[in-house]
Amino acid sequence: MSAEQPNDADEAEDDDIQYFVRIGQTDLDGTKSVERSLTDMNGIGRRAARLIAAEADVARTERFGALEQEQIDKIVDLVEGFADEVPDWLANHRNDFFDGETTHEIGNDLELTRREDINRMKMIDSYKGVRHKRGQKVRGQRTKSTGRTEGTIGVNVEAIKEEAAEEAAAEEE
Repeated sequence: MSAEQPNDADEAEDDDIQYFVRIGQTDLDGTKSVERSLTDMNGIGRRAARLIAAEADVARTERFGALEQEQIDKIVDLVEGFADEVPDWLANHRNDFFDGETTHEIGNDLELTRREDINRMKMIDSYKGVRHKRGQKVRGQRTKSTGRTEGTIGVNVEAIKEEAAEEAAAEEE
């Protein structure tokens, strides 16, 4: 068999791949491994992806789109019910302000919940809310030398290089 001719088994395998797998409102890449593809979803990290793959009895290095439909459905169910299966310390939204429940948000719900929490802190003028309003660091980091958003302090090397280039161009003419 020559190197230019593709293997028939490889062609058959590529035909069976589901290129996009939809979980919630997110399309995941079916050509990546199960673990790698799940981490592309907001709210699912490497640890959560490994737990989901282990619970579904799927090798985490296997291609996500090459799995059978039953295995994909099992993974989808596990992702959607992830908050019920994990301990509270692993969930990403603990002790909700209104009902006190612990949930694990995934996909667009995570960003929406985060934005609501920040807006609530801003409205009630909590310390963290005031820091968010001002655009300053919120979690106690130092700000004396880092996190500066105003203009350049000290020597601006780029401006000096631009001036030198302009002077060189003017001398050549």
